[in-house]
Amino acid sequence: MNIVSPIAAAISSTHVVPVILSGGSGTRLWPVSRESFPKQFWPLISERSLIQETAGRATGDGFAAPIIVCNEAHRFVVAEQMRLMGQKHARIMLEPVGRNSAPAIAAAAVLVAETDPDAVLWMMAADASIADNEALAVALEHAVTAARAGRIVTFGMRPTAPETGYGYIKVGAPLAGIAGVCELAAFVEKPDLATATAMVADGEHLWNSGMFVFTARTLLDELAKYAPEVLDAVRKSVAERHQDLDFIRLAEAPFAACPNISLDYAVAEHTQHAAVVPADIGWSDVGSWSALWELGAKDSGGNVAIGDVLMEGATNCYGRSDGIVTAIVGLEDVVVVVTEDAVLAMHRDRAQDVKKVVDQLRKKGRAEASMHNRVYRPWGFYESLIHGDRFQVKRIVVTPGHKLSLQKHFHRSEHWVVVAGSALVTRDAETQLMRENESIYLPLGCVHRLENPGRIPLTLIEVQSGSYLGEDDIVRYDDHYGRN
Repeated sequence: MNIVSPIAAAISSTHVVPVILSGGSGTRLWPVSRESFPKQFWPLISERSLIQETAGRATGDGFAAPIIVCNEAHRFVVAEQMRLMGQKHARIMLEPVGRNSAPAIAAAAVLVAETDPDAVLWMMAADASIADNEALAVALEHAVTAARAGRIVTFGMRPTAPETGYGYIKVGAPLAGIAGVCELAAFVEKPDLATATAMVADGEHLWNSGMFVFTARTLLDELAKYAPEVLDAVRKSVAERHQDLDFIRLAEAPFAACPNISLDYAVAEHTQHAAVVPADIGWSDVGSWSALWELGAKDSGGNVAIGDVLMEGATNCYGRSDGIVTAIVGLEDVVVVVTEDAVLAMHRDRAQDVKKVVDQLRKKGRAEASMHNRVYRPWGFYESLIHGDRFQVKRIVVTPGHKLSLQKHFHRSEHWVVVAGSALVTRDAETQLMRENESIYLPLGCVHRLENPGRIPLTLIEVQSGSYLGEDDIVRYDDHYGRN
């Protein structure tokens, strides 16, 4: 799936470097979005995931390969999603710990400045939606022009409602000699409803999109002036980085010592070079189920149905099912979301309260707060089908050419049945090629490995039995992905 963005045509021959920040967990979109597989990796508004949509906007002759900043747990998911969209040269930078947007973008700027300090960077979140790419192309062209003139440029979105979940920007006078760009008069924190209503009415305030455009040199100069502790720590972390497969690993100790601070607080609210491009591009941060209802294609009753969902006498509802058939009957303004292990039902007006449900689950130590039933690994994924007393049944899918680590368990034995593809199985000193409908027993304590030597995904059913079935009962002797 090769994607070339129409936005590229609006950018000059000097490449813009897209920097995509992929650190959020998207808890307001629980139960689909969870820490183990957050919203940016889900296809919520199209057939592509949000991070693929984001990267697709910045692909073509006007752009350099993107830099994607993410955490270690998501590195293989990011790499696979970039591969699936035909983006072969993305630089994936791993944050050893989360430290908000200022350290993340600073690390990208330091890296880019090593070869081209005057390169223009376009910073954007991995999980936003933009409906009008032609309008975005015009706005970006204006922003790049201002950035090359030494400005730190953000995009202000024309508000369509008095939204209390966004920060706002007060727009100042137009910049002399640069079309479409204005002085940035002030940042405004997330307001209450009355304040938001007044700001939308006055026409001087825009939603703060969180997207920025600047040169690496300008950002680093402003960090040195207003957040030197951030820049010093990040410089050390980048200088001590090392390459791990296709990933750039930032040094942990200096990065962990960096303040936890957003780019707004670290630089944008203090700099004398702030500017804003007022834009009407159909932007949404896809921050809630009500936002997805607004973005979705609706039936005659104003309903959005995703997956195996039936509507009967329903009005202005959002329904999504990733599994079983789901029916919404005679209801108005509700959200019903069904996954394999959780159901969410709520009024659309309470969309911001989903985080409170996640907080409750965390307090109770429930895995559903952060983990999906399907767990992705660099070699593919597994999911639990049945979990009982001293036994568990899983489905394991291994990508062609990939293999699990050479490992053993102290507390469980396993029985594997191949249902699709072929498997190369190591069991102690023997190696065996298995095909569909063949099985093998792995006794407790044996050293084993599973590999897919074929050209189609390998699917097998694993039956575990033993006194302890936790994922931490594993000793790795060799691992292609460096997880020893």
